[in-house]
Amino acid sequence: MSVWKNLGEKTVYENPWLRVNLADVELPDGRHLDHYLIRQRPVALATAVNERNEALLLWRHRFITDSWGWELAAGVVETEKGESVEAAAAREMLEETGWRPGPLKHLLTVEPSNGLSDARHHVYWSESAEYVGHPEDDFESERREWVPLVDVPGLVAQGEVRSANTVAALLMLHQMRVS
Repeated sequence: MSVWKNLGEKTVYENPWLRVNLADVELPDGRHLDHYLIRQRPVALATAVNERNEALLLWRHRFITDSWGWELAAGVVETEKGESVEAAAAREMLEETGWRPGPLKHLLTVEPSNGLSDARHHVYWSESAEYVGHPEDDFESERREWVPLVDVPGLVAQGEVRSANTVAALLMLHQMRVS
């Protein structure tokens, strides 16, 4: 089995959300190369699916790619405060949508860019949610809607769901609940 070996890293930039490191990597043939990588805190995502098989989503703009799309509520896990991934998923859903999820179930964990980053995105879902009020973090999205899972493949194909973690989660929920 050929493996790349990380022989050590040094931090070249750091802030509260990420750390950019330079690694000394040994290739299977013994050659060495410098490889930049991004170290990040875990990300938690959550949605609810109602009795009509609609998922609660955010319609938002991403300035980096200058694109609009449907996404799940998401944010970093506040590990420094001892927050669990599941608690972070529930907190983010409430803060970004105004809906408190019922009991959460782990759906999947994805590594969205594992050739560059150690980021892990943990997706949770619930079969119920309670509307609490207008979202605290309403600046995160233009609107929040219940979107039919039956529409998911078309939305993905049309480019209305662009975020890889949301694509994976919604296609999995579509398979589980609609197919």
